[in-house]
Amino acid sequence: MTSQNVEQLSVNTIRTLSIDAVQAANSGHPGAPLGMAPFGYVLWQKFLRHNPAHPEWPGRDRFVLSAGHASMLIYSLLHLTGYEAMTLDDLKNFRQWGYHTPGHPEFFHTKGLDATTGPLGQGAAMTVGMALAEAHLAARYNREGFEIFNNHTYGVLGDGDLQEGINHESAALAGHLKLHKLIWLHDDNHVQLDTATDKAESEDTAARFRAYGWNVLRVEDGNDLGAIEGAIKEAQGSDRPTLIQIRTIIGFGSPRAGTSKAHGEPLGAEGVAETKKALGWDYPAFTVPDEVRAHMNARARGAQLEADWEQLLAGYRAAHPEFGREVDALLARELPDNLTELLPTYETGGKAVATRNASGEVINALAAAVPGLMGGSADLSGSTKTTIKDGGEVEAGEYAGRNVLFGVREFGMAAAGNGLSLYGGLRPLVGTFLVFADYLKPAFRLSAIQMQPVTYVLTHDSIGLGEDGPTHQPIDQLAMLRAVPGAHVIRPADANETAAAWLMALEYDKGPTALALSRQDLPILPRNIEGVKKGAYVVRDAEQPALILLASGSEVSLALASAEALAEQGIQARVVSMPCMEVFREQEASYRDSVLTPGVRRVAIEAASKGPWYEWVGTDGAVIGMEGFGASAPAKVLFEKFGFSVENVVKVARGLLT
Repeated sequence: MTSQNVEQLSVNTIRTLSIDAVQAANSGHPGAPLGMAPFGYVLWQKFLRHNPAHPEWPGRDRFVLSAGHASMLIYSLLHLTGYEAMTLDDLKNFRQWGYHTPGHPEFFHTKGLDATTGPLGQGAAMTVGMALAEAHLAARYNREGFEIFNNHTYGVLGDGDLQEGINHESAALAGHLKLHKLIWLHDDNHVQLDTATDKAESEDTAARFRAYGWNVLRVEDGNDLGAIEGAIKEAQGSDRPTLIQIRTIIGFGSPRAGTSKAHGEPLGAEGVAETKKALGWDYPAFTVPDEVRAHMNARARGAQLEADWEQLLAGYRAAHPEFGREVDALLARELPDNLTELLPTYETGGKAVATRNASGEVINALAAAVPGLMGGSADLSGSTKTTIKDGGEVEAGEYAGRNVLFGVREFGMAAAGNGLSLYGGLRPLVGTFLVFADYLKPAFRLSAIQMQPVTYVLTHDSIGLGEDGPTHQPIDQLAMLRAVPGAHVIRPADANETAAAWLMALEYDKGPTALALSRQDLPILPRNIEGVKKGAYVVRDAEQPALILLASGSEVSLALASAEALAEQGIQARVVSMPCMEVFREQEASYRDSVLTPGVRRVAIEAASKGPWYEWVGTDGAVIGMEGFGASAPAKVLFEKFGFSVENVVKVARGLLT
């Protein structure tokens, strides 16, 4: 068989595996893989550096199918290139329980994926973080003759990806930073789920990307393998990120070709048969011709690529031993043993400190010992205190800096944070006001789904920010973030708790951590790192408490003052600081009961939505929280007006006991 024939046979194998799987599941998206198969084949067969035997190889290129509904494209490619975990049985059981072929790509579920995708736009946005990670690490660690960080990042986007708002944020940032090893392949099929794209948009996408500073290429025939190959080669030589628009036909070869009907419905048995006939395919379902399996298997090539990289890394370690040790520690995400010793300590009775300020001090105390710590803020670094001093700024062509100026792009910033983390080695932080967690929530959710340890520094955490008013005062955001499985939300009560919270964030590698930090100064409490690390602990006890006051953040000091006032009235109260509900929930029942003694009435205090606290106070307890959206006034006035005063806490507590 000629090379041209085996190439076309390979493309059609990708197509038919995809439609067979969708038909077997009676669920899925057959149209996109039918159209995308040619450029998927060219990229994976002729360009992508990867090793099927070691999917996590750090030297590999990154590939993200942002159009995650086309998941059968990547599952077919994984199987054909030799990933042992992606068996033919997995393809036959697409979208079924217990197999490696979920409806949309899931990073931790399927070996060979570089990201979880499906929510349109986010996959592409994460590739910006991945490309930034490569550029940053290369600038910091590569030395002449030792380019240990040297890979491309590829994203595959549909028209829907390009319509999502996050795409604009991310593409603009990538163009501004000239991330030239970033290549997006646009499946330009002119069709989306509801309609033809011209019913929903009339923009000039190519002009838009050129305005962002991108290189834009076009392939007019999505079946022209040579043209696709030439475009990718040209993109690799660009000094800017590149968008390759590839004119494809959704549902190519099927009776529904070129229509929205091809997007998200199985073709049906008759439709599958007609499609295979149009493709000249005369094999039973789920057939991989022997010549295709031999042609596309990438295990030998991948093993050689990794062996060459490992040899380069060994030479690097010998020539630059100090950097070699640091790179090894980065790639293993190792933390120094003395992190606790590096944390600042704040003395009780000392000057009050805003927890955002304490966070900034902790970041800089840890930065030298944790070289992977880097990131930035959405145009708020002066307010969020996220700047690493003397860390330098990331700029176009100058990527060694540890501070990224993301601009007012909260969603794009958070998605880039996920990409930085997914690349490996880095421990990204991203910062904005807590109220603007609304803008980045979908990326926070994907941090959790992908179990990525991104630290979200969310300041101005309550009505305590004062005069900016209800648009800037977070009320429902804590409840929203706490509802995300696998995420840790920590609202420290003072500077010492803030230091411990950062320790928790760095040590937690199963998901994101959100630090909710105050704008206003808070009194210093006794240092109790172990208590904070258990999620909740007693900060003031009583021999036989009549009730328990529990709070987080700035309201812990209020709880302490209220307990003193109650004691003067002969009512003994225990005060509990609960900086992290999620961690406290994971503690042994004996510890939880030692903190929240069963049978003792409880009052929770937090300047936010009340809902999460009923888990801890029960139906016979009380919650002092927010029921509205705040107001514009000085913080002291707001706390008084909304019931966060010693007088009101005492009133509620006494009412609970009568």
